[in-house]
Amino acid sequence: MPCNSVDRIYARRAVIARYTSLVLFLTVIVLSGATPRLHGQAAAKIKRKVMVSYQPVYPYVLQNGHFEGQVRLEATVLPNGTVSKVETKGGNPMLAQYGVEAVMKWKYAPAPAQTVEEVSFYFNSNK
Repeated sequence: MPCNSVDRIYARRAVIARYTSLVLFLTVIVLSGATPRLHGQAAAKIKRKVMVSYQPVYPYVLQNGHFEGQVRLEATVLPNGTVSKVETKGGNPMLAQYGVEAVMKWKYAPAPAQTVEEVSFYFNSNK
């Protein structure tokens, strides 16, 4: 019988130690400001406000040739709001180059960190 009670005491101490270390770990996480994310949980996307924007040039030759459609871009925006890079994510490359040129001139609201913003243009030859 004494062996059984000693084993129970050690088992109880092991459980208490595990819970204590778990509580300590979670306390450190909360106090550091880090928040654990579950797998598959998407981070909330905050769109930065555009302060200055320009519409892309739509050359008459392309309009007359009925080159039209949507162009999807991703703009890398520095913390001060200037656009450092624009990548084409979809659409006609001939039209996309005009979208890229326009977005490179845009100015966004300042933010604490660099962000990537999605931009879309629709080129319509009937306008």
